Amino acid sequence: MGTFAPGAIAQQVDGTEHASHSILWPRLAKFLPQYPLIKVEVTVENGLTDIVAERYDAGVRLGEQVAKDMIAVPIGPRMRMAVVGAPAYFAQRSAPKKPQELTQHDCINLRLQTYGGLYAWEFEKGARELKVRVEGQLVFNGSGQVLSAVLAGFGLAYLPQDLTEPHLASGRLKRVLEDWCPPFPGYHLYYPSRRQSSPAFVLLVDALRYRG
Repeated sequence: MGTFAPGAIAQQVDGTEHASHSILWPRLAKFLPQYPLIKVEVTVENGLTDIVAERYDAGVRLGEQVAKDMIAVPIGPRMRMAVVGAPAYFAQRSAPKKPQELTQHDCINLRLQTYGGLYAWEFEKGARELKVRVEGQLVFNGSGQVLSAVLAGFGLAYLPQDLTEPHLASGRLKRVLEDWCPPFPGYHLYYPSRRQSSPAFVLLVDALRYRG
């Protein structure tokens, strides 16, 4: 078991629902039993929180979203997004062949708290980059809710690939526009370069660091 001096301060980390479920919790479950005096508070927010203004020790964002004045530590592999729908949905609607055709479909939207607006689905193919604003009956602020709705056949969804893989393998979901969803830098833990890191924080960063 690791040791740490009495009175170790709590670490506050801000992250998205997906990052917290897929990366932060699995690593913390292994790390915390070794250091019982270190406390970690994880706040789930799907917006781009100002961690300095909100007084968080660190935040989690995709690599391309981290500001240049922050120290960024990779905590996960490269990611891909996936556009998916249930077989029941495709039984009534033809699959889109290009992103622009999504405007003709029922899509399940995600609202980002920071912007207050709906997230525009992002696509890239070669040198072409597109953002498509989709419409549909449902809007959620969490990926878990979006996944439940797409499995129930309420439309198409734009989700991290790892969330969809078990359902693609079982046939409960079908993927479209795969060639428009290339890999991109995954989650990074980030914090101000000027901060004075405590021994507890250094241990936490090392435990979360991706070594794949």
